[in-house]
Amino acid sequence: MLGARTIVCALALAACANPSPKPPDRSAAPADAKPDTRSDKPELGFDLKSSLAKIADNLSKPGPYEAPEASADFDPTKPHWGVLQLHGGIVEREALSWTGGGIELRALIERLRALASDAKLTGLILRVDGIEISVPDAIELRAALHDVRKAGKRLACHAEHATNTPYLVLAACDRIALAPVGDVVIDGPAAMPVHIKGLLDKLGVQADFLHVGAYKGAAEPLTRDAPSKEMDETIGAILDRRYQTMVDAIAGDRKLPPKAVQGLIDTGLFPADQAKAEHLIDDVASFEAFRDDVRGAAPWTRLELDPDKADRLAMVMKLSRFLGAVPADRPLGSHVAVVYALGDIVDGSSGGVVGARQQIAARTLVPALHAIAIDDSVKAVVLRIDSGGGSAQASELIWRAIAELKARKPVVVSMSDVAASGGYYIASGATKIFALDDTLTGSIGVVGGKLAPRDGLARLGITTFPVGRGKRATMSHSLGPWTDDERHAIQTAMDAVYQVFVGRVAEGRHQKPEAIQKIAEGRVWTGAKAKDLGLVDAIGGLDDALAEARTLGKVDPATALEIYPPAPTLHDLVAGFGEVHAPLGLGTDAEAAVVATLRALHPAVAAATEHLVELVVSFQTSAVQAVALLPVMF
Repeated sequence: MLGARTIVCALALAACANPSPKPPDRSAAPADAKPDTRSDKPELGFDLKSSLAKIADNLSKPGPYEAPEASADFDPTKPHWGVLQLHGGIVEREALSWTGGGIELRALIERLRALASDAKLTGLILRVDGIEISVPDAIELRAALHDVRKAGKRLACHAEHATNTPYLVLAACDRIALAPVGDVVIDGPAAMPVHIKGLLDKLGVQADFLHVGAYKGAAEPLTRDAPSKEMDETIGAILDRRYQTMVDAIAGDRKLPPKAVQGLIDTGLFPADQAKAEHLIDDVASFEAFRDDVRGAAPWTRLELDPDKADRLAMVMKLSRFLGAVPADRPLGSHVAVVYALGDIVDGSSGGVVGARQQIAARTLVPALHAIAIDDSVKAVVLRIDSGGGSAQASELIWRAIAELKARKPVVVSMSDVAASGGYYIASGATKIFALDDTLTGSIGVVGGKLAPRDGLARLGITTFPVGRGKRATMSHSLGPWTDDERHAIQTAMDAVYQVFVGRVAEGRHQKPEAIQKIAEGRVWTGAKAKDLGLVDAIGGLDDALAEARTLGKVDPATALEIYPPAPTLHDLVAGFGEVHAPLGLGTDAEAAVVATLRALHPAVAAATEHLVELVVSFQTSAVQAVALLPVMF
């Protein structure tokens, strides 16, 4: 997405690039008309084009009281150091926001690889400031950082504070500094299931849910006061895997014995000086002092994550594509397409291309897959999945579209943080599946249910009397719990969906349904365990999946990628306007107050609670779902 500052710069540059206005045609002027003595230049000596050009240039320069962007002796044609700042969330696809919606993992990795091959770059300093990143994404980013070092570049990192997963990113650098009075917190991975049954009880709302699979705990936060033993077992396995990843990464990068690292994790909190004494960092210094010490006498410059920001023509082209003046940028000739499937799987079209960055909508993704299938220039497809599932019907429709796509060309799945339940459903038929050790996947099971607010409404003096003709006429409309007969009907429908789900997995993994049944039951597996069970083919990240797709599709590795969803256009944004959601049903103002209170108390709990509420509301339109609801992970 073009940020506000980027759009302003591009508008200014576009104005500068436009030719002067064409003078009016004087051939048809009246005979008695006076000669046009106006010049193309504005009156009073004001040159609009020059002013806009200065605005564009000045927006990219620091102000008089801001830190400089380069040393006084910097020359891009001579050896130098680069300073790259990482701040905020590391995400799969940037959200649409005027202020920016995070740093895209793939774009960051490609930028690092480009810097690694820059002959003039001697070394790279990362200023890591409050990044938010998942363990699987951190593993992929660490691989790119190691590649920078393998290319012969020196790599130094500076932070003011570091916690578990961000520290794993820092550990990949060959020199780490922490600001004075900063600290390192490596207290180990943790999980916090959030249950809202008590809240529903206070509201007089009953969550009436059923599930297929002993480990299918998606509805537990709504129906139980605490996690079941099956959920405790699942969470324990996830934490064991992440703990091992943490120990291995720190031990390997910091040259420490694994037992020593386990002891450090048990200690947990390290003020700056203690962190240095324990060899978790190398220096305690302000950023400026560390930068100057690392680079020595070499010049330095600040680097942009997006190198196009320094290229006027590239900025103008981006704006032109956004406005629809030029077609979308696509590779010429044979190439690989990367299709991102992110967020909950939902029925309908959601927000079209705009919404495809945050939800997997059947009516948006299926047509895109059909278009890619018939495009002969696309020789292979990588499906990048980060989803805990959702609508069972939407999952089936997407599965069918992927099957049709696979019949024409290879489809390689790359699992990110989560590809569970419906997320695994749509992955299961791929040509080859890659996951990372810490990816959460599987959860082959089904859950179905509804909220029954009858008693809560009665407390407010509202009484409902459902009446119908037909034995089950009010099953979908009654505000009370299901009757035994209705519950039996729902359970039968869920069993049928579950059998289809298991069958799809068995077909895709070339196994018998009986074999899949043994590892299904809603059980969530780590990528490492899923590999052992045959649910995934190989351990690897997006780079590995891309290499496999290029091999299968016989595509030159140097060829550019086609990305879906593409960069949004003005048409996409206009089409997405007007969609205001209030999942709590309180109205946007009241809901905003509730959400703000939750976020103030604990942002992670607030996010989990919001997701739970959205999940509950989704069952009003999709009563049977293939969804995995996982605890908050730290």
